[in-house]
Order: sequence, then structure tokens, then C-alpha cells
Amino acid sequence: VQLQASGGGLVQAGGSLRLSCAASGRAFNNYIMAWFRQAPGLEREFVAAISWSGGSKDYADSVKGRFTISRDNAVNTVYLQMNSLKPEDTAVYYCAADSRRAGEWSGSRNRNRHEYDYWGQGTQVTVSS
Repeated sequence: VQLQASGGGLVQAGGSLRLSCAASGRAFNNYIMAWFRQAPGLEREFVAAISWSGGSKDYADSVKGRFTISRDNAVNTVYLQMNSLKPEDTAVYYCAADSRRAGEWSGSRNRNRHEYDYWGQGTQVTVSS
């Protein structure tokens, strides 16, 4: 699976952005999809994850209520709608795919970046104050 993230940019605090991650290859709906982010000097951190059919979602506390993850399996794409952006949301955002089997949805595993098999190239999000 190859992942291509897009949609980043520069936005003022309080604004919105929508990230997209297009996947190539087969069986997109066999993967848990997630977004992580990495700010300069910091480790890559979990943002959100979505289950195979989109029925379950998981968010980091720092983005809960502001960000929404979704997926469209018909076009092999996962999205991250980001609202009420804050300067501390500034980071490179990465999409990731995990080939966990059905029934293995787990919050702790969702947050572990080492679980994920495939990564996109990252898209920069900068929020000005």
C-alpha cells in the first residue's frame, strides 16, 4: 500500500483544514487508518484512528471535539477534518495504515506508531497565532 497525504497549509488560529490521504493498492478496507503528527524536536504522536469500515473512531485527547477522522472506502481515501486549529497543532501530519485483523481494534494499539505497516510522506500544517 502506498499512501499520499495532501491538504496541509498555513492557517490562522481558529481556522480549519481538511487533510486527505489517498491509498493505492488493493483491499483498502482491510486496514485500520490513522493520522499521526510530529512537531520539530518532538516524537511522532497519535492524532486519530478509524476502523476498517469507519464504524469506530479514536482520538487523542488534545484533538477530541475539534478533529474528525473519516474514510471513503470506495475511493481508498481517509480524511482528517481539523477545526478550531491552535498554534500547538502545528506539525507535519502523517497518515498510516495498519493491517490488523478484524476484531483487533484497540485504543492502546491505535496509539502505538510501531503497529503501523505503511506511512505516507507527510503534509505540513502551520497554525499562526
